[in-house]
Amino acid sequence: MLQETLLRNYRPNVGVVLFNHEGGVFYGRRANIKELDPEDGGPTWRWQMPQGGIDKDEDPQAAAFRELKEETGVVSVQLLTMTPGWLAYDFPPEYKKRKWKGQRQKWAAMLFEGDESEIDLIADDHQEFDDWRWGELEEAPSLIVPFKRNIYEELMAAFIPLRDYLRSR
Repeated sequence: MLQETLLRNYRPNVGVVLFNHEGGVFYGRRANIKELDPEDGGPTWRWQMPQGGIDKDEDPQAAAFRELKEETGVVSVQLLTMTPGWLAYDFPPEYKKRKWKGQRQKWAAMLFEGDESEIDLIADDHQEFDDWRWGELEEAPSLIVPFKRNIYEELMAAFIPLRDYLRSR
């Protein structure tokens, strides 16, 4: 209950680490991002895992399945696990997101059971990604915007044993 009280100014959110049977992780390239990476003048950090808000009275697990379907078209998945508590990050000062200080997230690890032809980035009326690829879990922190990096570092550390198990089967 204490954590809930401390995080009430953080928007409830879910994310999905989608594994394939080889232990690869789904990364989507965010659509319509035109900012530059201030460190090297190149494209901004555009790759991320599917994630989005939890609707009022929606269960985090149901939200994870919904967000995955909306952003990727994927429905042929098996839920492997969800993070037990909330992982939170603050929005940068220049980022305006209504009344929220940041986001609190629960993350689902899911196994993709379908054919890659199921992946449809325009399955929903709001296209989040314009490209996708399978990558290594260890890539996650370097691909995401800096203010979300701590979450991706925690996910990477937590889910490496799961990824290694998938690869050993």
